[in-house]
Amino acid sequence: MEKSISTRKRIWGWYFFDWASQPYHTLLVTFIFGPFFASVAAQYFLGTGLSEEAADAQAQSMWSFGLGFIGLFIGLGAPLLGALADSSGRRVPWIFAFSILYVIGAFGLWFMLPDGSNLWLGLVFFGIGFIGAEWALIFINSQLPSLSTEEGTGKISGSGFAFGYLGGVVSLAIMLLLFVEQGDGKTLIGLDPAFGFDATAREGTRFVGPFTAVWFVVFMIPYFLWVRDEPVVSKAGASVAAALSSLMRSLRGLKNNRSLAAYLGSSMFYRDALNGLYSFGGVYAALVLNWQITQIGVFGVIGAISAALFSWLGGKFDSRFGPKPVIITAIWLLIGVCITVVSMSREMIFGVPLAEGSSLPDIVFLVCGVFIGGLGGTLQAASRTLMVRHSKPEAPTESFGLYGLTGRATAFLAPTLIGLATALSGSARLGVSPVIVLFLIGLVLLRWVKPEGDRS
Repeated sequence: MEKSISTRKRIWGWYFFDWASQPYHTLLVTFIFGPFFASVAAQYFLGTGLSEEAADAQAQSMWSFGLGFIGLFIGLGAPLLGALADSSGRRVPWIFAFSILYVIGAFGLWFMLPDGSNLWLGLVFFGIGFIGAEWALIFINSQLPSLSTEEGTGKISGSGFAFGYLGGVVSLAIMLLLFVEQGDGKTLIGLDPAFGFDATAREGTRFVGPFTAVWFVVFMIPYFLWVRDEPVVSKAGASVAAALSSLMRSLRGLKNNRSLAAYLGSSMFYRDALNGLYSFGGVYAALVLNWQITQIGVFGVIGAISAALFSWLGGKFDSRFGPKPVIITAIWLLIGVCITVVSMSREMIFGVPLAEGSSLPDIVFLVCGVFIGGLGGTLQAASRTLMVRHSKPEAPTESFGLYGLTGRATAFLAPTLIGLATALSGSARLGVSPVIVLFLIGLVLLRWVKPEGDRS
Protein backbone atom coordinates (compact mmCIF):
# COMPACT_ATOMS: atom_id res chain seq x y z
CA MET A 1 0.00 0.00 0.00
CA GLU A 2 2.78 2.42 0.92
CA LYS A 3 4.48 1.84 -2.46
CA SER A 4 1.34 3.11 -4.22
CA ILE A 5 1.90 6.60 -2.82
CA SER A 6 3.55 8.56 -5.62
CA THR A 7 6.48 10.90 -5.12
CA ARG A 8 4.25 13.80 -6.19
CA LYS A 9 1.70 12.98 -3.49
CA ARG A 10 4.45 12.60 -0.91
CA ILE A 11 5.82 16.03 -1.78
CA TRP A 12 2.36 17.60 -1.60
CA GLY A 13 1.71 15.87 1.70
CA TRP A 14 4.96 17.37 2.97
CA TYR A 15 3.86 20.81 1.70
CA PHE A 16 0.65 20.52 3.71
CA PHE A 17 2.58 20.62 6.99
CA ASP A 18 3.65 24.17 6.12
CA TRP A 19 0.06 25.07 5.18
CA ALA A 20 -1.31 23.53 8.39
CA SER A 21 1.29 24.88 10.82
CA GLN A 22 1.94 28.38 9.47
CA PRO A 23 -1.05 29.96 11.31
CA TYR A 24 0.77 29.41 14.63
CA HIS A 25 3.40 31.87 13.46
CA THR A 26 1.16 34.16 11.43
CA LEU A 27 -1.87 34.35 13.73
CA LEU A 28 -0.46 33.62 17.18
CA VAL A 29 3.16 34.81 17.28
CA THR A 30 3.00 37.91 15.10
CA PHE A 31 -0.30 39.40 14.04
CA ILE A 32 -3.16 38.56 16.40
CA PHE A 33 -2.36 36.80 19.68
CA GLY A 34 1.03 38.50 20.24
CA PRO A 35 -0.36 42.07 19.91
CA PHE A 36 -3.53 41.01 21.79
CA PHE A 37 -1.43 39.66 24.67
CA ALA A 38 0.69 42.83 24.75
CA SER A 39 -2.34 45.13 24.74
CA VAL A 40 -4.16 43.13 27.44
CA ALA A 41 -1.03 42.99 29.60
CA ALA A 42 -0.42 46.72 29.16
CA GLN A 43 -3.97 47.56 30.24
CA TYR A 44 -3.69 45.20 33.19
CA PHE A 45 -0.45 46.77 34.43
CA LEU A 46 -1.87 50.25 33.80
CA GLY A 47 -4.67 49.32 36.18
CA THR A 48 -2.16 48.51 38.91
CA GLY A 49 -1.10 52.15 39.03
CA LEU A 50 1.85 52.13 36.62
CA SER A 51 2.29 54.93 34.11
CA GLU A 52 1.50 54.17 30.48
CA GLU A 53 5.20 53.95 29.58
CA ALA A 54 5.94 51.65 32.51
CA ALA A 55 2.92 49.47 31.77
CA ASP A 56 3.98 49.10 28.12
CA ALA A 57 7.50 48.19 29.22
CA GLN A 58 6.20 45.63 31.73
CA ALA A 59 3.95 44.06 29.10
CA GLN A 60 6.76 43.88 26.54
CA SER A 61 9.10 42.41 29.14
CA MET A 62 6.60 39.68 30.02
CA TRP A 63 6.16 38.73 26.37
CA SER A 64 9.93 38.96 25.76
CA PHE A 65 11.03 36.79 28.65
CA GLY A 66 8.20 34.33 27.98
CA LEU A 67 9.41 33.88 24.39
CA GLY A 68 12.99 33.62 25.61
CA PHE A 69 12.23 30.83 28.08
CA ILE A 70 10.14 28.92 25.53
CA GLY A 71 12.89 29.27 22.94
CA LEU A 72 15.52 28.01 25.35
CA PHE A 73 13.42 24.95 26.19
CA ILE A 74 12.92 24.22 22.48
CA GLY A 75 16.63 24.56 21.79
CA LEU A 76 17.72 22.26 24.61
CA GLY A 77 15.44 19.45 23.44
CA ALA A 78 15.94 19.77 19.68
CA PRO A 79 19.27 17.96 19.16
CA LEU A 80 18.40 15.10 21.52
CA LEU A 81 15.10 14.52 19.75
CA GLY A 82 16.79 14.56 16.37
CA ALA A 83 19.41 12.05 17.46
CA LEU A 84 16.80 9.79 19.08
CA ALA A 85 14.72 9.78 15.90
CA ASP A 86 17.74 8.88 13.81
CA SER A 87 18.67 6.05 16.16
CA SER A 88 15.18 4.58 15.64
CA GLY A 89 14.79 5.59 11.99
CA ARG A 90 11.25 6.88 12.54
CA ARG A 91 9.93 10.42 12.18
CA VAL A 92 6.17 10.39 11.50
CA PRO A 93 5.28 9.14 15.03
CA TRP A 94 7.24 12.03 16.54
CA ILE A 95 5.47 14.50 14.27
CA PHE A 96 2.12 13.07 15.39
CA ALA A 97 3.08 13.40 19.08
CA PHE A 98 4.18 17.02 18.73
CA SER A 99 1.07 17.77 16.68
CA ILE A 100 -0.93 16.91 19.80
CA LEU A 101 1.04 19.53 21.78
CA TYR A 102 0.40 22.05 18.99
CA VAL A 103 -3.35 21.51 19.13
CA ILE A 104 -3.59 21.56 22.95
CA GLY A 105 -1.52 24.73 23.22
CA ALA A 106 -3.32 26.61 20.48
CA PHE A 107 -6.80 25.66 21.69
CA GLY A 108 -5.96 26.70 25.27
CA LEU A 109 -5.43 30.34 24.27
CA TRP A 110 -9.21 30.75 24.28
CA PHE A 111 -9.08 30.74 28.08
CA MET A 112 -6.83 33.83 28.44
CA LEU A 113 -9.26 36.52 29.60
CA PRO A 114 -9.16 40.11 28.28
CA ASP A 115 -9.04 41.54 31.82
CA GLY A 116 -5.47 40.26 32.19
CA SER A 117 -6.27 38.18 35.26
CA ASN A 118 -4.63 35.01 33.88
CA LEU A 119 -1.84 36.23 31.62
CA TRP A 120 0.49 33.45 32.74
CA LEU A 121 -2.05 30.83 31.69
CA GLY A 122 -2.02 32.32 28.20
CA LEU A 123 1.78 32.20 28.10
CA VAL A 124 1.83 28.57 29.28
CA PHE A 125 -0.61 27.40 26.61
CA PHE A 126 1.21 29.47 23.98
CA GLY A 127 4.47 27.80 25.01
CA ILE A 128 3.02 24.27 24.83
CA GLY A 129 1.79 24.82 21.30
CA PHE A 130 4.94 26.61 20.15
CA ILE A 131 7.12 23.78 21.46
CA GLY A 132 5.00 21.29 19.52
CA ALA A 133 5.24 23.35 16.32
CA GLU A 134 9.00 23.86 16.51
CA TRP A 135 9.91 20.29 17.49
CA ALA A 136 7.67 18.85 14.76
CA LEU A 137 9.42 21.14 12.28
CA ILE A 138 12.77 19.47 13.03
CA PHE A 139 11.43 16.15 11.79
CA ILE A 140 9.63 17.74 8.83
CA ASN A 141 12.87 19.44 7.72
CA SER A 142 14.80 16.18 8.03
CA GLN A 143 12.44 14.56 5.49
CA LEU A 144 13.40 17.09 2.80
CA PRO A 145 16.48 15.17 1.52
CA SER A 146 14.34 12.11 0.81
CA LEU A 147 11.88 14.01 -1.39
CA SER A 148 14.24 14.84 -4.25
CA THR A 149 17.81 14.98 -5.43
CA GLU A 150 20.00 17.61 -3.77
CA GLU A 151 19.58 19.88 -6.81
CA GLY A 152 15.81 19.79 -6.44
CA THR A 153 15.57 20.46 -2.71
CA GLY A 154 15.86 24.24 -3.15
CA LYS A 155 12.76 24.39 -5.33
CA ILE A 156 10.81 22.07 -3.03
CA SER A 157 11.86 23.98 0.09
CA GLY A 158 10.89 27.34 -1.42
CA SER A 159 7.58 26.01 -2.72
CA GLY A 160 6.80 24.53 0.70
CA PHE A 161 7.35 27.87 2.43
CA ALA A 162 5.34 29.65 -0.26
CA PHE A 163 2.43 27.22 0.21
CA GLY A 164 2.67 27.69 3.96
CA TYR A 165 2.60 31.47 3.76
CA LEU A 166 -0.40 31.27 1.46
CA GLY A 167 -2.12 29.27 4.20
CA GLY A 168 -1.16 32.02 6.62
CA VAL A 169 -2.80 34.62 4.34
CA VAL A 170 -6.03 32.66 4.03
CA SER A 171 -6.30 31.93 7.75
CA LEU A 172 -5.51 35.54 8.68
CA ALA A 173 -8.08 36.87 6.21
CA ILE A 174 -10.76 34.59 7.67
CA MET A 175 -9.99 35.77 11.21
CA LEU A 176 -10.04 39.46 10.23
CA LEU A 177 -13.21 39.29 8.17
CA LEU A 178 -15.30 37.13 10.49
CA PHE A 179 -13.95 37.18 14.04
CA VAL A 180 -11.45 39.83 15.25
CA GLU A 181 -13.24 42.84 16.76
CA GLN A 182 -12.29 46.45 16.08
CA GLY A 183 -12.82 49.20 18.62
CA ASP A 184 -16.50 49.40 17.70
CA GLY A 185 -17.01 45.67 18.26
CA LYS A 186 -17.36 44.94 14.54
CA THR A 187 -15.05 42.92 12.30
CA LEU A 188 -13.04 44.44 9.46
CA ILE A 189 -16.06 44.30 7.12
CA GLY A 190 -18.50 45.66 9.68
CA LEU A 191 -20.04 42.40 10.89
CA ASP A 192 -20.60 41.16 14.42
CA PRO A 193 -18.12 38.40 15.31
CA ALA A 194 -19.31 35.06 13.90
CA PHE A 195 -20.91 32.29 15.97
CA GLY A 196 -22.49 34.90 18.24
CA PHE A 197 -19.21 35.63 20.01
CA ASP A 198 -19.33 38.41 22.61
CA ALA A 199 -17.29 41.37 21.37
CA THR A 200 -17.06 42.92 24.85
CA ALA A 201 -15.35 39.75 26.11
CA ARG A 202 -13.06 39.75 23.03
CA GLU A 203 -14.29 36.28 22.18
CA GLY A 204 -13.82 36.87 18.45
CA THR A 205 -10.14 37.67 18.96
CA ARG A 206 -9.65 34.87 21.50
CA PHE A 207 -11.11 32.42 19.00
CA VAL A 208 -7.78 32.68 17.18
CA GLY A 209 -6.53 29.84 19.42
CA PRO A 210 -9.23 27.23 18.68
CA PHE A 211 -9.31 28.34 15.04
CA THR A 212 -5.56 27.69 14.70
CA ALA A 213 -5.95 24.28 16.36
CA VAL A 214 -8.82 23.19 14.11
CA TRP A 215 -7.04 24.49 11.00
CA PHE A 216 -4.00 22.36 11.90
CA VAL A 217 -6.04 19.21 12.52
CA VAL A 218 -7.90 19.48 9.21
CA PHE A 219 -4.95 20.29 6.99
CA MET A 220 -2.54 17.78 8.51
CA ILE A 221 -4.75 14.99 7.11
CA PRO A 222 -2.98 15.01 3.69
CA TYR A 223 0.39 14.81 5.42
CA PHE A 224 -0.48 11.74 7.46
CA LEU A 225 -2.21 10.11 4.47
CA TRP A 226 0.61 10.63 1.95
CA VAL A 227 3.88 10.82 3.88
CA ARG A 228 5.53 7.70 5.25
CA ASP A 229 8.85 6.98 6.90
CA GLU A 230 11.32 5.40 4.53
CA PRO A 231 11.91 1.68 5.16
CA VAL A 232 14.87 1.25 7.52
CA VAL A 233 16.66 -1.65 9.06
CA SER A 234 15.67 -1.99 12.72
CA LYS A 235 18.29 -0.47 14.98
CA ALA A 236 18.94 -2.14 18.27
CA GLY A 237 20.48 0.94 19.79
CA ALA A 238 17.34 3.07 19.68
CA SER A 239 17.48 4.53 23.16
CA VAL A 240 18.05 7.81 24.95
CA ALA A 241 21.61 6.69 25.79
CA ALA A 242 22.34 5.92 22.13
CA ALA A 243 20.83 9.25 21.09
CA LEU A 244 22.96 11.17 23.60
CA SER A 245 26.08 9.33 22.47
CA SER A 246 25.29 10.15 18.84
CA LEU A 247 24.62 13.78 19.73
CA MET A 248 27.94 14.15 21.54
CA ARG A 249 29.75 12.67 18.54
CA SER A 250 28.02 15.21 16.32
CA LEU A 251 29.02 18.12 18.55
CA ARG A 252 32.63 16.91 18.73
CA GLY A 253 32.63 16.43 14.97
CA LEU A 254 31.93 20.13 14.38
CA LYS A 255 35.59 20.93 15.06
CA ASN A 256 36.48 18.95 11.92
CA ASN A 257 33.85 20.62 9.77
CA ARG A 258 34.48 24.35 9.74
CA SER A 259 31.85 25.06 7.09
CA LEU A 260 29.06 23.38 9.07
CA ALA A 261 30.18 24.98 12.33
CA ALA A 262 30.31 28.41 10.71
CA TYR A 263 26.90 27.90 9.11
CA LEU A 264 25.27 26.79 12.34
CA GLY A 265 26.74 29.83 14.09
CA SER A 266 25.76 32.21 11.30
CA SER A 267 22.19 30.93 11.04
CA MET A 268 21.89 31.04 14.82
CA PHE A 269 22.31 34.81 14.76
CA TYR A 270 20.48 35.78 11.59
CA ARG A 271 17.52 33.49 12.30
CA ASP A 272 17.34 34.91 15.81
CA ALA A 273 17.24 38.40 14.31
CA LEU A 274 14.48 37.35 11.92
CA ASN A 275 12.46 35.78 14.74
CA GLY A 276 12.89 39.05 16.65
CA LEU A 277 11.33 40.94 13.75
CA TYR A 278 8.47 38.47 13.55
CA SER A 279 7.84 38.41 17.30
CA PHE A 280 7.86 42.18 17.78
CA GLY A 281 6.61 43.51 14.44
CA GLY A 282 3.01 43.53 15.61
CA VAL A 283 3.95 44.89 19.03
CA TYR A 284 5.95 47.68 17.34
CA ALA A 285 2.94 48.61 15.23
CA ALA A 286 0.71 48.67 18.30
CA LEU A 287 3.04 50.70 20.52
CA VAL A 288 4.84 53.02 18.08
CA LEU A 289 2.17 53.56 15.43
CA ASN A 290 -0.87 52.90 17.69
CA TRP A 291 -2.43 50.47 15.23
CA GLN A 292 -5.46 48.34 16.13
CA ILE A 293 -5.20 44.57 15.83
CA THR A 294 -7.28 44.64 12.63
CA GLN A 295 -4.80 47.09 11.08
CA ILE A 296 -1.95 44.86 12.18
CA GLY A 297 -3.81 41.95 10.63
CA VAL A 298 -4.10 43.72 7.26
CA PHE A 299 -0.37 44.43 7.54
CA GLY A 300 0.07 40.70 8.13
CA VAL A 301 -1.95 39.76 5.04
CA ILE A 302 0.25 41.99 2.90
CA GLY A 303 3.40 40.56 4.48
CA ALA A 304 2.23 36.96 4.11
CA ILE A 305 1.27 37.40 0.45
CA SER A 306 4.70 38.84 -0.27
CA ALA A 307 6.28 36.00 1.71
CA ALA A 308 4.51 33.43 -0.46
CA LEU A 309 5.60 35.17 -3.67
CA PHE A 310 9.15 35.84 -2.52
CA SER A 311 9.56 32.27 -1.20
CA TRP A 312 8.51 30.85 -4.55
CA LEU A 313 10.83 33.21 -6.44
CA GLY A 314 13.58 32.59 -3.91
CA GLY A 315 13.29 28.87 -4.57
CA LYS A 316 13.84 29.56 -8.27
CA PHE A 317 16.94 31.66 -7.55
CA ASP A 318 18.09 29.05 -5.04
CA SER A 319 17.94 26.32 -7.68
CA ARG A 320 19.84 28.47 -10.17
CA PHE A 321 22.45 30.23 -8.03
CA GLY A 322 22.51 28.14 -4.87
CA PRO A 323 21.21 29.02 -1.38
CA LYS A 324 24.21 31.00 -0.06
CA PRO A 325 23.93 34.01 -2.45
CA VAL A 326 20.18 34.11 -1.79
CA ILE A 327 20.79 34.18 1.99
CA ILE A 328 23.39 36.97 1.75
CA THR A 329 21.14 39.14 -0.44
CA ALA A 330 18.13 38.64 1.84
CA ILE A 331 20.12 39.58 4.96
CA TRP A 332 21.48 42.81 3.44
CA LEU A 333 18.00 43.88 2.35
CA LEU A 334 16.56 43.07 5.79
CA ILE A 335 19.27 45.19 7.41
CA GLY A 336 18.10 48.08 5.23
CA VAL A 337 14.52 47.49 6.36
CA CYS A 338 15.56 47.48 10.02
CA ILE A 339 17.48 50.74 9.65
CA THR A 340 14.36 52.29 8.11
CA VAL A 341 12.12 51.10 10.95
CA VAL A 342 14.52 52.32 13.64
CA SER A 343 14.81 55.72 11.91
CA MET A 344 11.05 56.28 11.71
CA SER A 345 8.40 57.56 14.09
CA ARG A 346 5.09 59.41 13.86
CA GLU A 347 7.03 62.69 13.86
CA MET A 348 9.96 62.03 11.52
CA ILE A 349 11.70 59.70 9.05
CA PHE A 350 15.52 59.64 8.90
CA GLY A 351 15.56 62.87 10.90
CA VAL A 352 13.23 64.71 8.51
CA PRO A 353 10.21 66.17 10.38
CA LEU A 354 6.75 65.19 9.17
CA ALA A 355 3.52 67.17 9.17
CA GLU A 356 1.21 66.36 12.05
CA GLY A 357 -1.08 63.45 11.23
CA SER A 358 1.04 62.38 8.25
CA SER A 359 0.21 58.92 6.91
CA LEU A 360 3.72 58.46 5.52
CA PRO A 361 4.91 56.34 8.51
CA ASP A 362 1.99 53.97 7.95
CA ILE A 363 2.78 53.65 4.24
CA VAL A 364 6.51 53.14 4.87
CA PHE A 365 5.84 50.50 7.52
CA LEU A 366 3.48 48.66 5.15
CA VAL A 367 6.27 48.59 2.55
CA CYS A 368 8.65 47.36 5.25
CA GLY A 369 6.14 44.64 6.04
CA VAL A 370 6.24 43.47 2.42
CA PHE A 371 10.01 43.09 2.62
CA ILE A 372 10.05 41.57 6.10
CA GLY A 373 7.52 38.93 5.09
CA GLY A 374 8.96 38.33 1.64
CA LEU A 375 12.63 38.28 2.51
CA GLY A 376 11.97 36.36 5.72
CA GLY A 377 10.30 33.55 3.77
CA THR A 378 13.11 33.54 1.23
CA LEU A 379 15.75 33.46 3.95
CA GLN A 380 14.14 30.55 5.79
CA ALA A 381 13.66 28.48 2.64
CA ALA A 382 17.23 29.02 1.41
CA SER A 383 18.57 28.29 4.89
CA ARG A 384 16.76 24.96 4.93
CA THR A 385 18.32 24.10 1.55
CA LEU A 386 21.84 25.04 2.67
CA MET A 387 21.36 22.86 5.75
CA VAL A 388 20.48 19.93 3.50
CA ARG A 389 23.87 20.41 1.79
CA HIS A 390 25.57 20.24 5.18
CA SER A 391 23.53 17.37 6.65
CA LYS A 392 24.78 13.81 7.00
CA PRO A 393 22.87 11.57 4.55
CA GLU A 394 22.79 8.73 7.06
CA ALA A 395 21.42 10.92 9.90
CA PRO A 396 19.52 13.95 8.54
CA THR A 397 17.30 14.36 11.59
CA GLU A 398 20.32 14.57 13.87
CA SER A 399 21.80 17.25 11.61
CA PHE A 400 18.54 19.18 11.65
CA GLY A 401 18.43 18.69 15.41
CA LEU A 402 21.69 20.64 15.62
CA TYR A 403 20.13 23.17 13.24
CA GLY A 404 17.17 23.40 15.59
CA LEU A 405 19.48 23.75 18.58
CA THR A 406 21.41 26.64 17.05
CA GLY A 407 18.17 28.18 15.82
CA ARG A 408 16.80 28.20 19.35
CA ALA A 409 19.92 28.21 21.53
CA THR A 410 19.95 32.01 21.48
CA ALA A 411 16.18 32.48 21.06
CA PHE A 412 16.23 34.42 24.30
CA LEU A 413 18.84 36.82 22.87
CA ALA A 414 16.73 38.95 20.49
CA PRO A 415 13.80 39.40 22.93
CA THR A 416 16.19 40.17 25.79
CA LEU A 417 18.26 42.65 23.76
CA ILE A 418 15.10 44.32 22.46
CA GLY A 419 13.82 44.60 26.02
CA LEU A 420 17.11 46.03 27.29
CA ALA A 421 17.42 48.48 24.40
CA THR A 422 13.85 49.62 24.96
CA ALA A 423 14.44 50.12 28.68
CA LEU A 424 17.74 51.95 28.22
CA SER A 425 16.52 54.21 25.41
CA GLY A 426 12.97 54.62 26.68
CA SER A 427 11.84 54.08 23.08
CA ALA A 428 10.05 51.11 21.56
CA ARG A 429 11.29 52.31 18.18
CA LEU A 430 14.98 52.24 19.10
CA GLY A 431 14.43 48.99 20.98
CA VAL A 432 14.36 47.12 17.64
CA SER A 433 17.94 48.15 16.79
CA PRO A 434 19.74 45.05 18.24
CA VAL A 435 18.42 42.91 15.38
CA ILE A 436 20.70 44.86 13.01
CA VAL A 437 23.74 43.72 15.01
CA LEU A 438 22.53 40.10 14.99
CA PHE A 439 22.10 40.18 11.20
CA LEU A 440 25.61 41.59 10.77
CA ILE A 441 27.17 38.87 12.95
CA GLY A 442 25.41 36.27 10.82
CA LEU A 443 26.81 37.86 7.64
CA VAL A 444 30.37 37.81 8.96
CA LEU A 445 30.20 34.13 9.89
CA LEU A 446 28.86 33.24 6.42
CA ARG A 447 32.33 33.99 5.01
CA TRP A 448 33.52 30.56 6.17
CA VAL A 449 30.50 28.66 4.85
CA LYS A 450 31.02 26.56 1.70
CA PRO A 451 28.13 26.96 -0.78
CA GLU A 452 28.05 23.22 -1.45
CA GLY A 453 28.64 22.14 2.15
CA ASP A 454 31.41 19.90 3.44
CA ARG A 455 30.58 16.26 4.08
CA SER A 456 34.14 14.97 4.03
